[in-house]
Amino acid sequence: MLIVAACQSGGSGGFFAPPQPKDPKQLAEEEGKILASELLAYCPNVTLRDGTAFFNSYAKGGQDDPAKLTYQSAITDATRNCTRTDTTMSINVGVAGKVVTGPAGGPGTVNMPIRIAVVRGEEVLYSQLHKNAVQVADPSMATQWVFTVPNITIPKPTARDVQIFVGYDEGPQKKKPQG
Repeated sequence: MLIVAACQSGGSGGFFAPPQPKDPKQLAEEEGKILASELLAYCPNVTLRDGTAFFNSYAKGGQDDPAKLTYQSAITDATRNCTRTDTTMSINVGVAGKVVTGPAGGPGTVNMPIRIAVVRGEEVLYSQLHKNAVQVADPSMATQWVFTVPNITIPKPTARDVQIFVGYDEGPQKKKPQG
C-alpha cells in the first residue's frame, strides 16, 4: 500500500507522469526542419561573385591599355532587406561602391553594368542587368555611389536555399575579328 501511495503523492515526475514537452526549436533541430518563425526572419544572403567587383572603362580603342583607362569602379558593399506575403517574398537590394578617375578620365558620367541575380540552386528566379550612371565631378577624388533595386519578387521560400548575387557584368564577350 505504501508503494502505491508513494507513486501517487508526487505532483511531477513519477513513473506514470507524462513526459515533459520538448522545446519546438530543439525538435526542429533534431528532425532537420526549419521553424516557420525562422523562415519569417529569413532573408537570403548577398554574395559578390568572383571577378565581378571591379569595372574598368577605357577611352575608345584603348581596351586594357592602362594609359587609356578613364575610370575604375569598385563595388564595396551590398545588402538587402525582405518582406513577405503568404505566397511571395519581395527583396530590396542595395549596392555601394566608388569610382576613381584614370589617366584618360576627367569629370563626366560613368555608366556601369550591374547584374542582380536571385537563384535557388540552379533555378534562376530573377536576373536583370541594370545600368548605374554615376556623375564624377572632381577627378582628383573618389566618387562614392549607391544603387538600389526595389521590389524583386520571388515565390516565398520554403527553405533557406535562395541566394542573391551582385556584380559588374559587361555581358557576353564580343567575338574578336579573325585575321
